Amino acid sequence: MGTFVKEIEEELTQKLIPFWEKLRDEEYGGFYGYMGYNLKVQKDYEKGCILNSRILWFFANAYMTLGEEKLKEDADHAYAFLKEKCLDKEYGGMFWSVTYDGKPSDTTKHTYNQAFAIYALSSYYVATGNKEALEIARGLQKVIEDRCTDEYGYLEAFNRKFEPEENDKLSENGIIAEKTMNTLLHVFEAYTELYRVTKDPFTGDRLRFMMDLFADKIYNKELGRQEVFFDRTWNSLIDLYSYGHDIETSWLMDRGLEVLDDEKYTGKITPITTEIAENIYHRAFVDHSLMNECENGVNDTRRIWWVQAETVIGFLNRYQKDPEKKEYLQAAEDEWNYIKTYMLDPRDGSEWFWYVKEDNTPGDGPIVEPWKCPYHNGRMCMEVIRRMKNAE
Repeated sequence: MGTFVKEIEEELTQKLIPFWEKLRDEEYGGFYGYMGYNLKVQKDYEKGCILNSRILWFFANAYMTLGEEKLKEDADHAYAFLKEKCLDKEYGGMFWSVTYDGKPSDTTKHTYNQAFAIYALSSYYVATGNKEALEIARGLQKVIEDRCTDEYGYLEAFNRKFEPEENDKLSENGIIAEKTMNTLLHVFEAYTELYRVTKDPFTGDRLRFMMDLFADKIYNKELGRQEVFFDRTWNSLIDLYSYGHDIETSWLMDRGLEVLDDEKYTGKITPITTEIAENIYHRAFVDHSLMNECENGVNDTRRIWWVQAETVIGFLNRYQKDPEKKEYLQAAEDEWNYIKTYMLDPRDGSEWFWYVKEDNTPGDGPIVEPWKCPYHNGRMCMEVIRRMKNAE
C-alpha cells in the first residue's frame, strides 16, 4: 500500500508537473498545444481550449494537494489565457480552439467545452479565492442552460453564434450523435464541482436531473452498461460498450452523490455505479489492464492512456465502498503496475504514451495534443494521494 501511494506521488511531483511546466508559453500565454511522438514541440500549433481548461484544473488541484506556490503561478498562467483568449467576448462561451498566439481558430461552441471550463474555474476559485473565476464559471453555466438545452437534456454542438451544427467533434465509430453519454458525464462532473463550491440550489437540481437521465436513459439495465451515442430523445444509435467511460462514470457519479448528499439519489444511483464497476472488472480487465471498448461484440484491445488512469480510481473507489472487496484494491494496484511498466514513456522529456498495443508495445500517437493533457493521469495521482492518505 505504501509503495503504491509513494510511487504515484513521485509520478505526480517528479514527472507530470515538471513535464507540463516546461510547456508554458511565456511569449503568447497558455501552454504549447502539440508534442509529437518524436518529442518535438510544435510551438505554432493551435491551442485547444479544452486542453487549456484541463491544464488549469490540473495546476489548481496540484496546488491544493501539494501547497507549492509555483503551482499557483502555473494555474494563474493558465487562467489568464483562458480568460483573455479562450472566452468569446462577443457571443459568449468558450471557443473550441485558438491559434498559437491566441486568436480564434475553431469557433465551434460545444457544451463539452463549456463544461470543462466550469470544472477548471470552480477548482481555481477554491485554490485561489479568485471571485472573478467563479463569476465566469457561473456565466458559462448560464450559457449551457440558456443556449444548449432542450426538453430532453443537453444539446451539444453549435457554431459561434450558438446556432446548432453537426456534432462531429464528440461523435465517433462512423455515426453522428445529437447527444452523447460523454458530454452528459462531463457536464455532471463540472456541475458537481460548481455545486461543491457554491451549494447553489439550481445546480443541485440539475445534478438530480442528470442523475435521472443517467439511471433512466443512459444506463442499460439489461446489459449492465452505459449506452454511448444517442439521438435527440435518448434512443441509442450503436452497440458500443465504452469500458473507459464506464469505469470513469462509476466514480464520478459517486463523487456527485457525495457532494449532493441527497439520500433519495444515493439510494437510486449507488447500486448502478457499483454494478458498472463490477461489470468492468469481470468483462474488460484483462492482463492487469483495461481494454478500450467493444463495438458490436468486438473488443478494441488497445490500452489507452486515459482509460488506464481512470481504471485505477474506479477500482479504488469500488474497494472503498466495501473494503472487504480486496480484489478491487488489488486491481487498482495491478493497473498501476501495468501503467508504470508499459504506459510511462521512459524517454527523457516525455510523459505517457497515447496507447499501448495488445503486445505491450507503444503506439506512435502524440504525447501532447488537444485531447491529451494532465487531466486524467494527474487526477489519478491526486485521487490516490487524497483517498489513501485519508485512509491511513
